[in-house]
Amino acid sequence: MSEAPVSIHTRDAIRTITVQRPEKLNALNRQTLEALDAAFTEAAQADDVRVVILTGAGPKAFVAGADIAEMNALTPVQGRDFSLLGQRLMRRIERLNKPVIAMVNGFALGGGMELAMACHLRIAADSAKVGQPEINLGLLPGFGGTQRLLRLASRAAALELCLLGAPIDALRAQQLGLVNRVVPAAELEAETLKVATQLAGAAPLALRGILDAINVGGECGIEEGLEYESAQFGLAFSTQDMREGTSAFLERRKPEFKNC
Repeated sequence: MSEAPVSIHTRDAIRTITVQRPEKLNALNRQTLEALDAAFTEAAQADDVRVVILTGAGPKAFVAGADIAEMNALTPVQGRDFSLLGQRLMRRIERLNKPVIAMVNGFALGGGMELAMACHLRIAADSAKVGQPEINLGLLPGFGGTQRLLRLASRAAALELCLLGAPIDALRAQQLGLVNRVVPAAELEAETLKVATQLAGAAPLALRGILDAINVGGECGIEEGLEYESAQFGLAFSTQDMREGTSAFLERRKPEFKNC
């Protein structure tokens, strides 16, 4: 029996989901996409999980793209279905009710870049490279790359990366707004855990409200976005965590949030 394409580890309310295909540079085949979808579905429902870290196994790649050998044999209908499977996963990650951090430890190309862009935060090693090279295969991005590039960076960046198909380094990606932080490769795991630990200690319901408000605001007009933000803000006043947070501030102590 082949090894599972995804491993899961949870510690101190932080769940790490790792794509385990280092011999294929963690390329995304159907089995891996389905395993990731199941892993994120379970993470959303797990009471002991407050933050998720997504990364790839081995020193070379986060995810180097979709599995080209598998794609080569697809029919047009199967190709569309493969795209929809990937898009469903990306949307699930993007809409997760807990923060997701992409720990980009190497190549994040094609489907790998699309996977990273679906996460809420991206921390990259200074040795990492990202890109949408599908044009070189006679393809275009199929897991949401054209749309998230447009929204995270700009029209100019989306056109450059998709039309030219050349990877860029982590610093350039940070300049474009595609990566939040760039750190030396040796410090990547420690920095990612530091951020994850901070998020794990924050008020979970407030985190969820922020994620919801930004997701909704990014997909509607400013007036609707502001109205939704106000509704989420008001809803926070019904939580014990809000009372705990404000009381702790007034009493000059550290709050203890209980997700209620």
